[in-house]
Amino acid sequence: MTTRTPDEQAALRAVLDRWKAAVDAHEPEAVAACFTEQAIFQGLRPYSVGRRGVAEYYDSQPLGMTAEYTIQETRRLAPDLVLGYLTVDFSFTDRPTLTVHLSVIARQAADTWLIDHYQVSRLG
Repeated sequence: MTTRTPDEQAALRAVLDRWKAAVDAHEPEAVAACFTEQAIFQGLRPYSVGRRGVAEYYDSQPLGMTAEYTIQETRRLAPDLVLGYLTVDFSFTDRPTLTVHLSVIARQAADTWLIDHYQVSRLG
């Protein structure tokens, strides 16, 4: 069962489209700018808190890596918070595509949306 409202999807896409563009362009600082200053970030290695850890994580990713995401579920947690559950296909130039599940919490800050929590998992 998929539950998505247009407003929740728009909030997530506002930040995830910027995140994807920066990942695809291998611009770690631009990826980090999609996150709040105190974001909890859990990629496929130990977690970090804050933009510096996000930038370091994406700086270590291979050139040519791209991301394609699909929003599976959304929930409005508060007027300025949206939870999203997604699948993401990370494609590489030299190895098979890696499909992961991603939970994010996006927070509205003034007139923009930023990622406040990012949790990746591989199932199966």
